[in-house]
Amino acid sequence: MYSPKQAAQRLADGGVGKAQLPARKAFVLGILAGACIALGGFAAAAASAGTPVQKLINACLFPAGLIMTVLMGAELFTGNCMMVLPLLQRRISLGAMLRNWVLVYLGNLAGAVAVAAMACFSGLAAAGTVSGDALTATAAAKCTLAFGPAFLRGIGCNVLVCAAVVMAAGADSAGSKAACLFFPVMAFVAAGFEHSVANMFYIPAGLFASGGTQAALTWGRFFLGNLVPVTLGNLVGGGLLGVILWFAHLRSPRGAEK
Repeated sequence: MYSPKQAAQRLADGGVGKAQLPARKAFVLGILAGACIALGGFAAAAASAGTPVQKLINACLFPAGLIMTVLMGAELFTGNCMMVLPLLQRRISLGAMLRNWVLVYLGNLAGAVAVAAMACFSGLAAAGTVSGDALTATAAAKCTLAFGPAFLRGIGCNVLVCAAVVMAAGADSAGSKAACLFFPVMAFVAAGFEHSVANMFYIPAGLFASGGTQAALTWGRFFLGNLVPVTLGNLVGGGLLGVILWFAHLRSPRGAEK
């Protein structure tokens, strides 16, 4: 294992590479990450639907998505919020960071919605199935959240997700990385926080499964009522953790040579 300072530096070094990714590669790796998160979310929903311990099963299975994402080197918007580390070190530009975020975010959306469509139109989560009804209920609940609660839940979520990413950067084996990723993600799911990329799966899946029969479920509510506040909250949570880690571990002493 690496020290917290070394883990933060490794993550900062990785952020420099992310900023330099060609647009096509960043987008494709974003699709992969969106699909991984969605597959983890679907497995969690399918296994837990109709059970008395639904939240616990969800929390235990959902981390598979982030574990796959990290171990396969995919690009996840929420984890990439930690690119503030190399930005604060002045190793990448604001424009390069924002470019990565936009490309990866759009890729995540494409990958997650594709898995949502596959799950529903394959019959596994169609209308009337236990999984389909569970996804519809989950999506409706997310779409009826007010802006403030959705924003605050987004902050809490990405503090934990980015903490998992930092911890994984300090691990030196696949098994230890998986363990580092599992527990913070389990915590955010159990707590009921909101993850923008996960919602790119859950809400479209609910829309597809419901077939437009739920008044609370519309594409407008998905994008404006949930995705906007949750994404902003994720940015604040991840960015805040990045600033704290930079200040604690990576900031050059005042007066030191540049």
